[in-house]
Order: sequence, then structure tokens, then C-alpha cells
Amino acid sequence: MKYLSLVCIVSLFVFGCKSNTSEAETAAVKEQPFVWEAANVYFMLTDRFNNGNTANDVVLDRTNEPAKLRGFMGGDMAGITQKIKEGYFDKLGVNAIWFSPVLEQIHDSTDEGTGNTYAFHGYWTKDWTNFDPNFGTAADFKELMDTAHEHGIRILMDVVMNHTGPVTEKDPVWDNNWVRTEPGCSYQNYDTAVSCTLVKNLPDVLTNREEASELPSPLVAKWKAEGRYEQEIKELDEFFQRTGLVRSPKNYIIKWLTDYVREYGVDGYRVDTVKHVEEGAWDALNKEAKVAFAAWKKANPEAVLDTNDFFMLGELYGYGISQKRLYDFGDKKVDYYANGFDNLINFQFKSDAKKDYEDIFFKYDSILQNDLKGKSIMNYISSHDDGEPFDQDRTKTYESATKLLLTPGISQIYYGDETQRSLRIEGTNGDATLRSFMNWSAINDPETKALLTHWQKLGTFRKAHPAVGAGTHKMISKNPYVFARNYDDDAVVVGLDLAKGSKEIPVSNQFADGTTITDHYSGKTAKVENGKVIIDSEFSIVLLQE
Repeated sequence: MKYLSLVCIVSLFVFGCKSNTSEAETAAVKEQPFVWEAANVYFMLTDRFNNGNTANDVVLDRTNEPAKLRGFMGGDMAGITQKIKEGYFDKLGVNAIWFSPVLEQIHDSTDEGTGNTYAFHGYWTKDWTNFDPNFGTAADFKELMDTAHEHGIRILMDVVMNHTGPVTEKDPVWDNNWVRTEPGCSYQNYDTAVSCTLVKNLPDVLTNREEASELPSPLVAKWKAEGRYEQEIKELDEFFQRTGLVRSPKNYIIKWLTDYVREYGVDGYRVDTVKHVEEGAWDALNKEAKVAFAAWKKANPEAVLDTNDFFMLGELYGYGISQKRLYDFGDKKVDYYANGFDNLINFQFKSDAKKDYEDIFFKYDSILQNDLKGKSIMNYISSHDDGEPFDQDRTKTYESATKLLLTPGISQIYYGDETQRSLRIEGTNGDATLRSFMNWSAINDPETKALLTHWQKLGTFRKAHPAVGAGTHKMISKNPYVFARNYDDDAVVVGLDLAKGSKEIPVSNQFADGTTITDHYSGKTAKVENGKVIIDSEFSIVLLQE
């Protein structure tokens, strides 16, 4: 934040640097520390969010005609940076961004039954040591990181260790001391979910191999052709000498992934395909990432945002908060929270979101404040590969925002949740329907603008108050529905489904009599009298703060 004007520093924590602020945005709020367990995360597919540099739209002869929404469309790291600079995320209350992988992908396209497909999604890695030119350069990545940090936004780098990209004419399979190409996963037990290939033609990295392995010959040939073989070998020698680790496939990839933390200050990882890799590998990745993060902080003291440690979020497919700490493979239960992870994506929220507010909030509070104390879960209503989102037809967009952003845990906004980007695209196959380009052209339509404002008000409230996501929950009143959240010295009171116009809100002992309270949603203020406040607004929601 050191690069911002004084006015921005005062207002950015809650609202961003917008000059024409509403009443709610001008309310003075005591700055609270950033807490990962309460973060408001924005997730986008890099290729589908914003095109900041049209010069990299067509590269590496990726010119085969793709099936609908299965080719590169121009989004890049420069496009994300552009939107950070514009204040889009500040106004949405976002304090962490997760974008799909930007490392070098396979060069060719594939057709595995869903139509001709390129690696626009970023999960088909060809080279962990290089950025993909369709997404940008090392300089683009650095600018994205630096710009995000200047805005107080943390970056979660999406990482893959389970597999390489598919095999094509341009992308040969790696050596058999690095990958397996069979058997396919059958999910009968632990071994048939881990020691197998996730899908056809997706070589599985031998992360369980403990013996030293020579580098894969296709990668060696690539580095030599690019004139950087000697430099890569030098860096590998230094890493293995420093760590004493065996030169196994897992440890090579750990070296490559933690380089981005050590050099650029990546704040955390979103880890792909968690249950398909031995849990010990994730623990090893976490340990080296923490070492790298500490090294970056020491080398860049002026850029350090806070004292938080490196953060790891896992995509453990099928995990839900009700499972608490143990994931059951049938023949084995694994505690991934004890193997490097601070947080797991909660695939259950889309189902829980169908329940009443108090049912959701009470349940999540009960688990997070007990079994998962010190850890957390990430809730979402839609994503890039969940074919059954909470609101696929976008008919419950306001409800989606309210439930997602007010539920205990981390909230994950999937790009376009806040703008009603369609999740049903005709002519698509499979998850492509979830991956259309961001609907920027609709951003100023009255309906979209009103919805976006709702997301912004809830998001900036969540950002300002770690109590919302990480605090203890207590229902104050069932009718009208009013609840409180508390985290250290941060206290808020929220009322939902209230009468429009004048409404009396019980605030229990959250705020002392005589205290002036602001409704973040409307910008109205009121004084607490006899444990209550009266807010006269046109809205059915109040977000009360001191």
C-alpha cells in the first residue's frame, strides 16, 4: 500500500480508491488485520477474464479450430493487472485473487471426446519453469504480483503436481521414471484413486517415487533448444544441495513451484487434484513453500503485507465441511489438514445454500469453531468444473451473494457471479458451458449494475470485518432475523429479510447504549438506545458496524 495516496490508504481497506463514493463508502471503519480464514477470494480462468495484451492472443501455432469455448480467447495476466489498477477488485471487497495456472502448457490441441481442445484452462503443464506466452511473460507475472500487493490483495497461485499435459505430436510423453500412463483411476480405495491416471491420456507424475530420477528427456531437449539448460541445471544443483532432498519427480516439481514464491512473493497456493497425490507430497511442498516465502520476505521487507505465513488451499474433490478433518477413501482416512493444508474447498456449500440462513450459519460456525478451529473451508456457488452449481440459471443472484458472502469460512467469487455471466451456453460440451468470457459488455446495464452493487456492499463489509468469515456466530433474533459475529475486538450485527423503511434492530450487547452505529449497506447512521437501533432505509438488509 506504500505507493498509494493518503486518501486511498484511508479508504482502500474497505472500499478502494473510488472518488464518487456512496454514503456507505464514506463511513469510517477501524482497519482490521487480514485473516485468511475470513478472506474474500476472486477466482477467474486467466484466459476468460480480460484481454490486456492482444499481441499474445495467437502464439505457438495454436491455430487448429477448437470446439466451442475450448480454445484460447485472449485473456491474460496483463488483463488481470488492468482490472486491479482500475479498482474493480477493491470495490468488490476482494482481498485475495486466485487465477488458473499460467505456466507453459502443451503446445498442441487434443480431442478426447469433447471436441478439439487447447490448454486454455492451464491444467495441462508442459514446463513448470516457464510462463505460457498466451498468458504473458515473467515481467507480466511480476507486475501482477506487485500491483496486487500495492492494493492489499494476496495472490493464490494455482499449482498442479499430479500430472503433465496430454500427449500429442508436439508434446511427447515424459520418461517412464517420471510418469505412468496406466492404469486409469477406478476410485475403489486409496490406491486406485492415487496411483493411477486421472483420465485417459493424462500422464500421472510418479509422486510416490523415492529414488532419484534423471530429468525427462523431452524437457532436457526443450531447455537445450531454448538455450537455458545450463542455467536450469545450476539452479537444480543448488536447490538439492541446500535441501538435501532426493532428486525424485516430486522434489523437482517442488523446486520449480517454490521458485515463484521465492522470486515473486506468491502468498499461497490453490492446489489442484489433491486426493490424487500422496498426502506426504503436499506436506513436503508446504514446508519448502514456507521456507521460500520467508526468504522472499527477508529479501523484500518493504513489500511485506503482514506476518501471515504461507497459505495452502486444496481442491480435494468431493470434500464437504461435514466431513470435518477426515476424508474417507473407503480403506483409509486421511487428514489433509495435517499434511500441509490450511483450507479445503467445500464442495458441499452449493447444497447447504438451499437451506435457511440460520441453518447454514449455525452449522458452519459449530464446525469451524470446534473441529476445524485454526483451519477453514472455502465456499462457492459456481466454479469452472462443477456442472451442478447452486444457481445455474442465475435466478437467485442476490440470494447467492448474501449467502456466500455472509457464511462463515472463506468466500470464493467465480468470475461473473457478480454480473450474472451465463452458465448455460448453447453448443458447448461438458464444463465448457461454465467457461465463457467475462461479460464486461453488460457491466453498466441497470440490472447488472444493481446486482454488482449488492455484491460490492456485502464484499466490502466482509473485507472490513474478519468477524464475518472467521468470527463466532450468534443469532440475536429469529424474527426479525438478526445475528452477530465477533472476532477479537471486531464486532458486527447483520439483519436479513427485514421490512423496508423504518426497522428496529436489536443489537444485544454487541454495541453499548449511546454508540453511533452505521449501516454499511445504506450508509444510514443511528444511535443505540436500550440495546436497539432504528434504521430507516429502502433495503431489507442491514450491515451494522461501529
